[in-house]
Amino acid sequence: MTKSLFHILIGLILISACQSKNNKLIVIEGEAQGTTWHISYISEDGLNHKQAIDSILKDIDLSLSTYVPVSIISRINNNESDIRVDTYFIDVFNKSMEVSQKTEGFFDITVEPLVNAWGFGFSKKANIDSTRIDSILQFVDYKMLKLDGNILIKQKKEIQLDFNAIAQGYTVDVLASYLNKSGIENYLVELGGELIAKGKKNAQSWKVGIDQPTQNTSPERKLEAIIELNNRALCTSGNYRKFYEEDGKRFAHILDPRTGFPARQNILSATVIADDAMTADAYATAFMVMGLERSKQFLEKNKDLNLEVFFIYDENNTWKTHTSESLKNRIKQVN
Repeated sequence: MTKSLFHILIGLILISACQSKNNKLIVIEGEAQGTTWHISYISEDGLNHKQAIDSILKDIDLSLSTYVPVSIISRINNNESDIRVDTYFIDVFNKSMEVSQKTEGFFDITVEPLVNAWGFGFSKKANIDSTRIDSILQFVDYKMLKLDGNILIKQKKEIQLDFNAIAQGYTVDVLASYLNKSGIENYLVELGGELIAKGKKNAQSWKVGIDQPTQNTSPERKLEAIIELNNRALCTSGNYRKFYEEDGKRFAHILDPRTGFPARQNILSATVIADDAMTADAYATAFMVMGLERSKQFLEKNKDLNLEVFFIYDENNTWKTHTSESLKNRIKQVN
């Protein structure tokens, strides 16, 4: 179910216009978490915040990245003693538990052993059969975790965590919080295709593009739709970029934590808009596992979450889309 290093690359569509004398559009970018990040913001003082952003990104990796051996999550997975978690870890853990409970386990951060077994983590693919999967599944269950203050308690030492399906969204929220505290009121933050927008750019809403879910490896992206983003976050999850083929079968990276196997649903791409990117990120992954009909039922039942969605799905080898009613006046399909 984790997105790992897989990212839906969403094109940033910036509307060209002249800036006022007192405002300046600042664009900064870099690399982090195995992908790229871009931030555009309107500044009155012209300050470049890249150094501070880079520092924040390093701190987050030291907490949440399974690819950093000395990170908090890596040390917990290795069962080191006396590990105290930080605020970053607590925020992501609590949201993960909330989403897991809401989705009845379709989202689960204890999938790390499965991710590695299938070869989507930092381990080579194991020999997979139902017996192997069953042996792993006894250690996959978010209910076997408990946070006591700043100490994480695992019921079984073999349990391992993976925040990759939520950490990038959370990182976007942290960067947005930094900009807010810096007095910046108009910005677009993007990391690995996960986004959050605030305010306006030249008196117009920020606009972002959603990729077509093509399965080729070409660096060129074709847009399926363009969405206006008004003080909201947007995250996309999909199965069409990170996969491998074996014996004529395609295995995608988003895993179903209930079965232990790659999710085989008809949703090709799930875009979720929420008040914060961490929430959007987690539910985008959960909906990929749920499939179209179950996701629609979930959204109808949980209107209080204030989620909007744009699903691209396959029906008898034909692409179709499902759009939340409230989103239809802010989305334009390209084709």
